[in-house]
Amino acid sequence: MKGDAIVLDGLTKRYGNREVVDRVSLSVRAGSVFGFLGPNGSGKSTTIKMLCGLVRPNAGKASVAGYDVETDADDVRRSIGYMAQGFALYRDLSVDENLEFYARAYGLGAAAQKRKQTVIDIVGIGPYRTYRGGDLSGGWQRRLALAAALIHNPPVVFLDEPTAGIDPVARRDLWDLLFRLTAEGKTFFVTTHYMDEAERCSSLAYIFEGKLLASGPPDEICALRAVNPDGTVRFAIATDDVMEVFRKVHDVPKLVDATIFGRDIHVVVDASLTPQELARQVGVDASRVSPIRPSLEDAFVALTRARNA
Repeated sequence: MKGDAIVLDGLTKRYGNREVVDRVSLSVRAGSVFGFLGPNGSGKSTTIKMLCGLVRPNAGKASVAGYDVETDADDVRRSIGYMAQGFALYRDLSVDENLEFYARAYGLGAAAQKRKQTVIDIVGIGPYRTYRGGDLSGGWQRRLALAAALIHNPPVVFLDEPTAGIDPVARRDLWDLLFRLTAEGKTFFVTTHYMDEAERCSSLAYIFEGKLLASGPPDEICALRAVNPDGTVRFAIATDDVMEVFRKVHDVPKLVDATIFGRDIHVVVDASLTPQELARQVGVDASRVSPIRPSLEDAFVALTRARNA
């Protein structure tokens, strides 16, 4: 598949007087990992339901894998896989039995056994194929759920919080698997609250209270003017006494914002404040104050605050 795998044009969903999704327009390139971000209740799930043909929009259009989500809903559903946030497969069935069920549900017929073995190999779950779904660890449950989403070989796969509740090693392994599948042409539409995962995406969209606040590659979002207000600069202060320096930072007259990142303190201050002067005011050596670029977390916090201002 080439071009855009997913296209939204003014997509809108209204419940009563509330615009849950408000004229959202964006596109997702085929063979990419697209991150769809926003706080709980922002409209992410409703958008995905419309893209999956489960909810009809009130206005606007959308297409998935070249099919209109309203007029070609059956074709859309055949062209997508979906992996829910929680473990939504059958806990009492084995890995083999779960995949057999989904193969039959998608009507794979004679191709079912071959395709089942293919997805077992793709996700590497072969050693656990006789285990019941409910007996698998969180990481292996996610792999089984991904195998079920891939069983009918869809070009587009929606992943809702795919790494929620699993350990860092399992998270890394799952993302490595997604990248391998993307290189083979799959398109993944991913929701996540993990900013390190968002930074791995080819492009992103951030939705807040139903409105699309930003979209594009991570670097472009971090470079937006709303994230980097005129007349301000951003520094990292390295310190061995984070809480004490954090307290002093809030006494800096030209402080705009401050937050703790690990052993550093990230600050936004008036551009007239030099690193040397900032270091003096908070009591650290000047060598421990350095300019930084905003992170994605910084970007989304700034965009949200600008929206609420």
